[in-house]
Amino acid sequence: MSEPQPRGAELDLYRDTWVRYLGYANEVGEAFRSLVPAAVVWLSYGVASSYVLADAIDKGKKAGEVPSPEAGRSARVTVAVVDTFVWQALASVAIPGFTINRVCAASLYVLGTATRWPLAVRKWTTTALGLLTIPVIIHPIDRSVDFLLDSSLRKLYPSVGKPSSS
Repeated sequence: MSEPQPRGAELDLYRDTWVRYLGYANEVGEAFRSLVPAAVVWLSYGVASSYVLADAIDKGKKAGEVPSPEAGRSARVTVAVVDTFVWQALASVAIPGFTINRVCAASLYVLGTATRWPLAVRKWTTTALGLLTIPVIIHPIDRSVDFLLDSSLRKLYPSVGKPSSS
């Protein structure tokens, strides 16, 4: 996961536990795309998307539990849900899934043109490359999505405060 929890900080089920890895299910599915039926890849996207939705709902509930005037509660909950959903959809599903898909497709193509390896070896090599790429792309994508949202969507709600996204 990321940095260690400060003392007294609440443990976030969706970001500080093994549940976070469900957000990477689609990257694993993309890495195995050349070896498994398409339905398995789509199922991996279902798992990752369910994670995104659950995290967004959780952040909305937590934002609603913060004691404050009722007038700002609705806006705070909406911002928390939208910000979390958009951030997670981009950083956990769309961009990493596309990246792993392209890495695997390119490697399968290059291995097919540059080697005489049997197809099964090329597919397993492609899968291994895809899996090895996942930890390399996580932090750059997270930071890029932070920058993208800070430069766009988050400018729409500066008075409510920036939700914690990563």
